[in-house]
Amino acid sequence: MSDKKQSNAMWGGRFASGPDAIMEAINASIDFDQRMARQDIEGSRAHAAMLAQQGIITDSDAEAIREGLLTVLSEIETGTFKYSKALEDIHMNVEARLKEIVGEPAGRLHTGRSRNDQVALDFKLWTRDQFDAAISGLDALIKALLVQAEEHADVVMPGFTHLQVAQPVTWGHHMMAYVEMFARDKSRMMDARARMNESPLGAAALAGTGFNIDRDMTAKALGFDRPSANSLDAVSDRDFALEFLSSSSICATHLSRFAEELVIWSSAQFRFVVLSDRFSTGSSIMPQKKNPDAAELIRAKVGRINGSLVGLLTVMKGLPLAYSKDMQEDKEQVFDAADSLMLALAAMTGMVGDMKPNVESLEVAAASGFSTATDLADWLVRELGMPFRDAHHVTGALVKMAEDGGVDLPDLTLEQMQSVHADITDAVFGVLGVHNSVASRLSYGGTAPKRVREQVARWTKELG
Repeated sequence: MSDKKQSNAMWGGRFASGPDAIMEAINASIDFDQRMARQDIEGSRAHAAMLAQQGIITDSDAEAIREGLLTVLSEIETGTFKYSKALEDIHMNVEARLKEIVGEPAGRLHTGRSRNDQVALDFKLWTRDQFDAAISGLDALIKALLVQAEEHADVVMPGFTHLQVAQPVTWGHHMMAYVEMFARDKSRMMDARARMNESPLGAAALAGTGFNIDRDMTAKALGFDRPSANSLDAVSDRDFALEFLSSSSICATHLSRFAEELVIWSSAQFRFVVLSDRFSTGSSIMPQKKNPDAAELIRAKVGRINGSLVGLLTVMKGLPLAYSKDMQEDKEQVFDAADSLMLALAAMTGMVGDMKPNVESLEVAAASGFSTATDLADWLVRELGMPFRDAHHVTGALVKMAEDGGVDLPDLTLEQMQSVHADITDAVFGVLGVHNSVASRLSYGGTAPKRVREQVARWTKELG
């Protein structure tokens, strides 16, 4: 076997041309970075306008470039654009097609910039759009939760610690807990978006350019607050992508926690909530099954998003300044995470909008497990002046008495209670019902329906 044939056999049938084909395959990014086509063209149009304003290229060349880029964009949007792997990436694909359309002026477009600042710009613009989409998606989810909280502010349910019944809470209060979580996610997204909003365009390869460019002009045209202050940092920075992934990971964790509760709540053992058919599936062999598949898939998305974060952190951890080809591996992680997050947000918003709490089951569960024991202890402190530790001991004895008798606390007689502590009066029964319990939790941030409605009003006003 000749050396060439042996080499090709080693590379395998996929790469008929041997190492050259492998280099093309590993070097090309057009299969995934074509998603940034609109951002690439947007950046090029701003750059061309600035070059003309500064007298670096003629107005006629700038106009030809502008019109040609619009033609390229139209071809991409209508699906007639032909991508070439040999041209490696979206930047060279667009520029090559532009040259076919307008000829010589296309060659002047790249004056005063490099693919390094160009790709940093495109990726920033794309990621900024994803921040905006995620913020909008979080707004929609929060609004759906607010509707649930307001409509069911009085519905009682068990509050858990260690997944054991702890104290009664309200459905509205539980929904508002997730409002707070997702509002923090929104805040993180907004904070990261503000921090990333500096334009790398004009940093060129790594050292800036000798052309008399106006970086403030292009930054303003592209919606940035300012140009980046250091050209080395501008082309090597991927913090914006890492912050998108980290904030997405935290958000996905919150979505997963909620999804887990929906899976539990919708089970036959709990029957706390009814999920709509739109977000459930059946079984191929068990006709009684209604599976919360959308919630389960949301729960799984956090694995992909966390994996993307770890992947990009690992790519970036050992890179010296400025640009290295390793950074071509930054985009697929962010693209996948953005797709997963937006799908999970949309699915959760739909489930929250459709779901119906099973009021009867929730109330029965809220009253189980001696959930008003803390209310009893508080009453002993408040009405009898008992130290809380003593009240805790008395309540524990009453709980044991009820447990031994197979009843709940409200089912004990006054005489039974007085056998543990003689000063207990029948007024104690006023705090032992679950509705009385939740209504009494009037501290700021508490579960009382009055406080829930106040928080709903606050968030509704804040969202506008």
